[in-house]
Amino acid sequence: MKAVAGEKKSMSAKSWNVAVVGALGMVGSEMIRTLERRKFPVRELRALDLAEKAGTPVEFRGHTIRSLAASEENFKGMDIAIFSAGGAASEQLAPMAVRQGAVVVDNSSAWRMDPKCPLVVPEVNPHDLQWHQGIIANPNCSTIQMVVALKPLHEAAKIKRVVVSTYQATTGAGKKGSTALEEESIEFLKTKAPVEPRGFQYQIAFNVIPHIDVFQEGGYTKEEYKMVNETRKIMGDESIRVNATCVRVPVFYGHSESVNIETEKPLGVAQARRLLEGSPGVILLDDPQQLKYPMPIMTDQEDATFVGRIRQDETVENGLSLWIVSNNIRKGAALNAVQIAETLIEKQWVKPKDARK
Repeated sequence: MKAVAGEKKSMSAKSWNVAVVGALGMVGSEMIRTLERRKFPVRELRALDLAEKAGTPVEFRGHTIRSLAASEENFKGMDIAIFSAGGAASEQLAPMAVRQGAVVVDNSSAWRMDPKCPLVVPEVNPHDLQWHQGIIANPNCSTIQMVVALKPLHEAAKIKRVVVSTYQATTGAGKKGSTALEEESIEFLKTKAPVEPRGFQYQIAFNVIPHIDVFQEGGYTKEEYKMVNETRKIMGDESIRVNATCVRVPVFYGHSESVNIETEKPLGVAQARRLLEGSPGVILLDDPQQLKYPMPIMTDQEDATFVGRIRQDETVENGLSLWIVSNNIRKGAALNAVQIAETLIEKQWVKPKDARK
């Protein structure tokens, strides 16, 4: 199934057959837009989703293609398969894609802590891609933006401890999250009374819920443990201690994080700013005297991770506090997955099916 009629003739020998699994969902749709926006060398795009949705039209590069069922048969001929279909689907379908010869980039939590699967943020640990065995994990959205900002600081002063509180947008829970915020807000503004929750444990409109994912032993949630374990794996340093509190807030797009770090070596505010200014994927916005600092509203249609409110923590030796904001659907999911695919082809760590002469 070709993405664009006649595209085979116009594209170079090094173009790629790409499947997007969960193509009709919020993140899957953004993955397709990201492939187009970044001019990824797609030879054929195959949009895969639930069998009952087969035939749904998908727009790509000005043409319409039809979605297919996510099945082993429909991975045939694919070079790269980018997944945003949930953990259970990824556990079942990713090995099928690999059997058909595709390299999988998976956005769910299914493979993140598998020792055979690299967990990659291209600005932080692209080298880990070279030891993939067919499946590469895309990290949790809140982890991605944090490690993008912390990587240069860790290299300069070695981070010993991280305390992070997240303020996560409703789209982190998918379309149901944003729908809940919209509908509850409309009803609450009409009635001025509590409303029935539509997508979360409690009303999210005009509220804050200190609970994301299920609670585990010790009172932490799975989302909080993801940030602990994923940070260590991505940074390649098991000695980093991480304490996380993950909170859902009534925002549509853009996760915010209050991050406090403790480093082995002294790290001043001016030095931290210099390091972040030149760091890939980061925009430094840190001029509080002029009221310039990152906010989630700024991240609409933005790929970068914004960092500001950098200040010394005088309660500990070598302490620093900062504020990190990024678009959770773009850099936190779709963009990072496409960047992984870009790095794979740039470094020649994935091969096309044929010479395509």
